[in-house]
Amino acid sequence: MNHNPLGRQTDYVSVYAPHLLFPIPRAESRALLGIGDTLPFYGMDIWTGYELSWLDALGKPVVAIAEFFIPCTSEFIVESKSFKLYLNSLNQTRFENVAEVELLLAKDLARITNADVRATIIPLTASVRPEHHLAEIAEVEGELLDDLTVAVDCYHPAPELLTTELGIADECLVSHLLKTNCPVTGQPDWASLVIRYKGNKIQRESLLRYIISFREHQDFHEHCVERIFSDIARVCKPEELVVYARYTRRGGLDINPFRSSNPNTKPELLRLIRQ
Repeated sequence: MNHNPLGRQTDYVSVYAPHLLFPIPRAESRALLGIGDTLPFYGMDIWTGYELSWLDALGKPVVAIAEFFIPCTSEFIVESKSFKLYLNSLNQTRFENVAEVELLLAKDLARITNADVRATIIPLTASVRPEHHLAEIAEVEGELLDDLTVAVDCYHPAPELLTTELGIADECLVSHLLKTNCPVTGQPDWASLVIRYKGNKIQRESLLRYIISFREHQDFHEHCVERIFSDIARVCKPEELVVYARYTRRGGLDINPFRSSNPNTKPELLRLIRQ
């Protein structure tokens, strides 16, 4: 972390510079949660880049949106400022076509994360843009917790707040009140949180207090979601569990970690109103 570009004054390079990508090992934060080599979940981190641009073969600018899918089994995550700087380095770089850019992005991210990464570019040109979820704002289908009346005095992760009640449930619960903070700069990160589970019924007020307890917590998005997944799995012991956070963008990038106890459960690709 001593070489992390986050929080430092940085030169913005506009010619292709893959060395700008900065990896952060997942293992260190997972060790704090008691997670070893055998992961208790499946999933991926879905990044959206809204400020992607490069030059075509004639030097004319191209703009697009990109999505990146990084498996949770990757050895490293990508530090977000370094990712932004890397994408900016394409701004004055010429490419023959979109496919060449996609291939390059996937290759560079695979190298830095030590995993297979998928990159998809969504053109803004109406004549070639495919049908895509980013074209419209969606809502999560689930029951909103945020209108519950709760007294809160804890703003650091407190799994002891979680409780269950009599009964078995199969439900999706949603909150827009998740706020965490960058572990380096302290800047706030805002997210909508989706929790789908089957099993012991989670007491809803306790879950909302627990979500709010992250309000002063400093950690990367991916690690926060894995902490939430681990705490709910350990305390509430559901038969099945999904934790999915859709974070708002910073620097033109949003990060959306998805973790599931079922390898066959895939994330619903969404663009929420704050995204």
